[in-house]
Amino acid sequence: MLENNFGHKDSASQPASQPASQPGKILPVLNKVKGAYLTWYRFYQDIPKTHRHSLGQRIDTLFVEVIEAISAASFLSREEKHPYVRLAIKKADTLRVLLMILWETKSFDDKKYITLSVMLDEIGKMLGGWNGQLTKQNSPKK
Repeated sequence: MLENNFGHKDSASQPASQPASQPGKILPVLNKVKGAYLTWYRFYQDIPKTHRHSLGQRIDTLFVEVIEAISAASFLSREEKHPYVRLAIKKADTLRVLLMILWETKSFDDKKYITLSVMLDEIGKMLGGWNGQLTKQNSPKK
């Protein structure tokens, strides 16, 4: 059976009598971002309307863009990954600032803010480590 970069088995190569497999392993950082997004999604409906359709929508979009950048990087060669990892870092940093604004305007309570901030800090460390690794690997050899 064929496997793609996410570890999913290609269902086209399975006999018709077997059900398609459950999604396999994904990059740990992508799994963390997915978890943070699912947490955000639960909190999103509780945001006051004044921010839900403006700042809340922008935060939602940024989460999706971080997921897209990490997903794209996972399929690229080592040399091509770096811009996508840096883009994911930039968007994750923007997420932190926008969440802080929601919290400072009392549109987000302390518990929700702390929950997502801790998750984003962990994601930031993972992306920073990946970025550092790519920088070392892509630097000219002496």
